[in-house]
Amino acid sequence: MEKVSAKLTDEEYEKSMSTTLSTRMAAVKMSPTTALFGKVEELRRKGEDIVSLNVGEPDFPTPDNIKEAGIRAINENFTKYTTGNGIAPLREAIIEKMKKDNGVTYEMNEVAVTVGAKQALFGALCAVAGEGDEVIIPIPCYVSYPDMVALAGAKPVLVKRKDDFSLDLEAIESAINEHTKAVIICTPDNPTGKVYGEDELKGLSDLAISRDIFVISDEIYEKIIYGENRHKSISAFEGMKDRTIVVNGFSKTYSMTGWRLGYVCGRADVIGAAVKVQSQTTTTPPSISQYAAVEALCGPQDSVELMRSEFEKRRDFVQEKLRGIPGVICHEIQGAFYAFFDIRAFLGKEYEGYGIIDDDTRLCEYLLEKYGVAMMPGSAYFAPGFVRISFASSMEVLKKALSRIESGLKAHKC
Repeated sequence: MEKVSAKLTDEEYEKSMSTTLSTRMAAVKMSPTTALFGKVEELRRKGEDIVSLNVGEPDFPTPDNIKEAGIRAINENFTKYTTGNGIAPLREAIIEKMKKDNGVTYEMNEVAVTVGAKQALFGALCAVAGEGDEVIIPIPCYVSYPDMVALAGAKPVLVKRKDDFSLDLEAIESAINEHTKAVIICTPDNPTGKVYGEDELKGLSDLAISRDIFVISDEIYEKIIYGENRHKSISAFEGMKDRTIVVNGFSKTYSMTGWRLGYVCGRADVIGAAVKVQSQTTTTPPSISQYAAVEALCGPQDSVELMRSEFEKRRDFVQEKLRGIPGVICHEIQGAFYAFFDIRAFLGKEYEGYGIIDDDTRLCEYLLEKYGVAMMPGSAYFAPGFVRISFASSMEVLKKALSRIESGLKAHKC
């Protein structure tokens, strides 16, 4: 009898591989931030001088007192698993922080420590939304929100904000139906730098109460705020503590991006469900980072203001330079460390070697390849015709980058 080979042909192999991915994963995109980071690294390996304004990461070192607390944790052998919701001293410190800074009092079972703020957000989404449910996301929005909703099994519903990036409450109300479980907001906002005012937050809280939905409030940039603007957590409004899921962390305020630590506050059953997600995926938050985070919250806060003050100087410079380029429209940057500006006046123009550039993605490619500046296209945030840059870089780097951006934008043919 002839022996039948078990080896697959190339065509059979490709077909078998294409059927291994779930339909849920097929709907999820790779983060455009990650994709651009790879392209920047490739150009640098070729010897290109690239200025990166695409990543939202503070350029400051983690404050010394926090690093020393992490080192002590290692030396004292606090290097094992912790409880799935985080160590008690850190949850107590978070409770005290929320009471002092945000005017909301939580119990221990209403707070959980997570592996970064993204884990907190994803756990919250899995807790309140699933198959057949909808989650409203005002756009422009952080690139990962829609895909995280899809990963949770729910449907992201994108609702445009007003021209000044404030919430369009009428549009949000129109989008609410029997399938709606939550609205996601971010304040101060990535990518726009908008800080939502008390009136619009009160309006959203009234909607959440009357329509019986949650608000997932991403407050990761709450300490990075400028001028007369003030951060207000929607959880502090009457009737909103149990309807709000607050997501926060240590990456931006304390320049701890690599420590991978966040937290989530909300109703006990919601937090319990979010902890289940974490326990079955990443098990527990990193122990060393948790002990360092206790010091971050309970130790001196001088570094927070020093970083915020420096970000404000950079904000002033970037905002002024962008507004000085004819055709660029840049709204006031109220918080976070991003400029999100309108470049539609530069689309439909011809650029040497690139022909007519019709969209923001292609314009960003042109500025990267020809002028060596990495920026994020607004389309990644569901706002075509805009560009986002991060000013979490030194003033020297920003001066070089803004000069290149101006030269590149002005280089179109008349």
